This record gives sequence, structure tokens and C-alpha cells, in this order.
Amino acid sequence: MGRRLADRAAPPRGDLLARFRAERAARREEQELLSRLAVPVEPGPTIPLARAPEVGAALAGALGEPVPTPGLLPLRDLLGMIGAHQWRLRGIEVPALGARIHPWYGVFAPIRPDQVALVAEAIRRWPPAGRRALDVGTGTGVLALLLARAGARVVATDLSPRALACARENAARLGLADRLELVQADLFAGGPHDLVVANPPWLPAPAVTPLERAVYDPGGAFLSGLLAGLPARLAPGGEAWLVLSDLAERIGLRRPGELDGAIAAAGLREVDRIDRPAAHPRSRDRTDPLHEARAAEITSLRRLAAGTPRRAP
Repeated sequence: MGRRLADRAAPPRGDLLARFRAERAARREEQELLSRLAVPVEPGPTIPLARAPEVGAALAGALGEPVPTPGLLPLRDLLGMIGAHQWRLRGIEVPALGARIHPWYGVFAPIRPDQVALVAEAIRRWPPAGRRALDVGTGTGVLALLLARAGARVVATDLSPRALACARENAARLGLADRLELVQADLFAGGPHDLVVANPPWLPAPAVTPLERAVYDPGGAFLSGLLAGLPARLAPGGEAWLVLSDLAERIGLRRPGELDGAIAAAGLREVDRIDRPAAHPRSRDRTDPLHEARAAEITSLRRLAAGTPRRAP
């Protein structure tokens, strides 16, 4: 069904923004249609269909125990649960951490090596050992664990209880649980902090699925709230590391200079910066309707401090 939907879809045309909107509209239609295809789940839990795989552990990991049965599950969700279970078992190698991170179902996996590598490089340049650090929106905990391994005392927040449990499991697996405090919060917790690290969703557009909220920030609300709240959460002399792609500017979702203006309006200034070119698979996919933007994408770590920039004399 997915292939048939793709085959009948007209190739996106127009400028990059028009192509982006057409691609997102097709993604919404595909999600809505394919979510209507459901499979039965019976006590066990099992799928009473020929050649159905064993799904008990995958469903328990995604839905909790006991799994509510009997019932129906959208096939797409079921396949996602099975795939996520395999990721959780095998883990994902994170070179910057020198270890594997094990994502849970519904928690965005650290599949953007450029983003993690930026924080690892910042740690090398500006060591956080002994500092009070906050990781906003921790997800699997990968950035918080980088900071903790470097000697920081870390508070990590996330609104999702599942993400916090995932981060807690990863911290225990790496022997870093005693260096990490996990707090359920939308953005900030505690403070003031010597260092705040955030890798917010980078495209100000609606998300089609809950998991896409790690990439898509409807109305730019998450980024706006983050910038507005940062100055009050920084200790004197403290700083923030903001990791953000410029894909929104390249597509036309954000005007050039708009982010700089928002940073200044929040009472922050950029004191340093590290840039990295895109390294994810879609940046090399020439069939992607946004290929030229993705191929040129730059992800930056902006080192921010409280205070407006000094004007040139």
C-alpha cells in the first residue's frame, strides 16, 4: 500500500518551500490511510495470522505489561513496535560516546551523528567538569551522558516518562546513573546552571506523528520558550549550547537572520560557534525532493551567554 501511494503521488514541484509542503501533505495522507489497516491481537499476546512473528516482548516494551488484549493495532504501529524492540535490544553505536545507546519505542534515537559530534567537540573545547549542567529534552539521554562522562553534574529533563525511563536505563548501563538526575519537565528544572545544553526540534512545522516532535516544532513554540527562559536559568558567567540545523532557513520555513534576532531579543549573545556539514543519509539521497537543501545543510552549536552583543564603535 505504501508503494502504491508513492507511485501515484505526483513529483513535488515548485520552490523548496512548496516541495516541502507537498511532501508533508503526502506524509499526512499516507499516515492516515495506512493507520486504517489494523491487525488483531489476542491474549498471549499473539497475532493470529499465518507467518506472524512473535510479538510479546515488543508489545510489552511499547504498551507496558500486561498488554491489553484482545484488540486491534494499526499495522504500521505494530511494525514500529517490532522495529523499536530490535533497536532496544541491539542498541545504536554512538562513536562520540564510545558506547551503544538503546532507544525505547517512542523515543527519538540518536541517528544524527553531526548533532552528537558537535556536543562532543564543545566538551573538548570547553570542558564542563565540575559544572552544573542541564540537558533540555534529553530523549535517550545521549547528550546528558556525554556531559556526565566529562565530569559535569547533570540534570536532564523531558516531558515524556518513557524518555526518562529510557535515559535512566542507558545511564545505568554505562555506570553513570549517580551523575545524572532525571526530571519530568517541559523545558527547565532547577538552577541556576553553569551550562544548559539543548538540541531542539529544528523545523518549525506540524508533526504528523508523536515521534516527529523531535524534528518538527509546530509554530516554533519549543524554540521560542527555550530562548525566552534561558537567561533566567543561567548562573552568573553561565552559558548555553544550542544545537540547531539551518535546514529551516534553506527551505524557507525561517527567514535568514530570524534566529539571530530571536536570540538577541531573549537577552542572549553568541560568543562562539562550531559548524558541521550534514552527515545523515538523506543528505546524500538525490531522489529526495529537498536534496539540494539537505546536501547543503549545516548543523551548528551556538555557544550563548546572557547579555546583548556589544556594538562596534
